[in-house]
Amino acid sequence: MSSPPNPYENLPPVEPEFLPPVFAAPEPRSGENPPWNGWDVILIVAVTIGASLVLGTGVVIAAHVLFRSLSWGKLAQVPELVLTAQFLTYVVVFAVMYATVASKARAFWKPIRWNWPRQWVAFLFAGTLLYFALAGLGQLLPIPKQLPIDRFFNNAREATLMSVFAVSMAPLMEELFFRGFLYPVLARRIGVSFGILLTSAAFAILHGAQLKYSWAVLIIFFVGLALTIVRAVTKSVACTFLMHVGYNGTLSLLMYVVTGGFRHLEKLNQ
Repeated sequence: MSSPPNPYENLPPVEPEFLPPVFAAPEPRSGENPPWNGWDVILIVAVTIGASLVLGTGVVIAAHVLFRSLSWGKLAQVPELVLTAQFLTYVVVFAVMYATVASKARAFWKPIRWNWPRQWVAFLFAGTLLYFALAGLGQLLPIPKQLPIDRFFNNAREATLMSVFAVSMAPLMEELFFRGFLYPVLARRIGVSFGILLTSAAFAILHGAQLKYSWAVLIIFFVGLALTIVRAVTKSVACTFLMHVGYNGTLSLLMYVVTGGFRHLEKLNQ
């Protein structure tokens, strides 16, 4: 005796996206599940290093053609040329970031969690408060008077260019990488707490050479710690960008005031 026909045998297979939510893969406990992975982060680091070397060399060669009176070594130390190479490097890195995310998520700003806050002024002010909170610590640490970053403040023109860069491209690209790309990958892999600590440490190490790896790096670590905690809580890279701008902007504004509009830069070392 044959079994009765199965009324479901000719139905099309159910695609995974139509399964009930209970069968969907759970989101990591960290709440971070970016479409990119650690290899993509390594790619961005490699592109940054490569572009910096190639474009830095290209800018110096171009300058040498125009200013043959200066040696290669001196040209490589000219702040305007350094910032030009840095700007071009950021353009290339941003293009790679955008292509990486867009190829995986068909979008960029939403997956990167660029969620602009309604109370954006509050985050700018929080950056200012963060600066003053850590300024006292800087007075207690044995930080050298002369640091490598001081070469960007030899005259008013260089100081102005560095200040503009410090409140625009620098915080944008640093936040996109550290709080946008790196942190969510680390948080997904090792958890929020260790993700915050490692992201903050990497952020401090990036600035180490500018600060002669002095105790000033500890202050940068605390800056990165505060920014990454805000990123973890708000789920917004835009919030940390605003805080970063507020922090750097406060420092630049105070330097501008103390030096009389960058006319008396010698006061910075007093």
